[in-house]
Amino acid sequence: MKKLLMILPLALVLCIMIGCQDKATMAELEEFKAQAEVEEQNKEIARKFVEALDKRNFDIHEVLLSDDYVCHFAGNPEPLLREAQKQFIQVYYEAFPDNTHSIEDMIAKDDKVILRQINRATHDKEFEGLPPSGKQFEYDGIWIFRIDEGKIVESWGVEDYLSFWMQLGMELKPKEEEK
Repeated sequence: MKKLLMILPLALVLCIMIGCQDKATMAELEEFKAQAEVEEQNKEIARKFVEALDKRNFDIHEVLLSDDYVCHFAGNPEPLLREAQKQFIQVYYEAFPDNTHSIEDMIAKDDKVILRQINRATHDKEFEGLPPSGKQFEYDGIWIFRIDEGKIVESWGVEDYLSFWMQLGMELKPKEEEK
């Protein structure tokens, strides 16, 4: 009987420890589920932005981009604010009206969404001084979107502009030495 009295409190302590551990595990699981849900919502926001561009819905800037949105393009020393980016995109789509994006990969982590995409288009109108060539082209790009409260607040873009320009007929050659 004495052994049973000694084992009973030990069993009770063990049950309490297991029960508390299970509650902590469940709380952690719920936290992971909530984070995964936010990440999926963020991926959907990034997807909607890209799809809207392909549909030429440039008003999406007011819907999905925050008022203080900032866009960082690789190679561009100054970031673009929301209105400046919207204007650049409109000029781009005038020259390449059939431009589409193919999202190849999309990864979300915390407040960021990373997507790898392929742009495909035809050079139908003048772009940055280059007359229309009628050439079809494609080039890769990687974008990172930071999303807060359902709005894109910042983005970083790296696109293969060398391939883009070469497909349009531009040549890359070394500078001539000064004499």
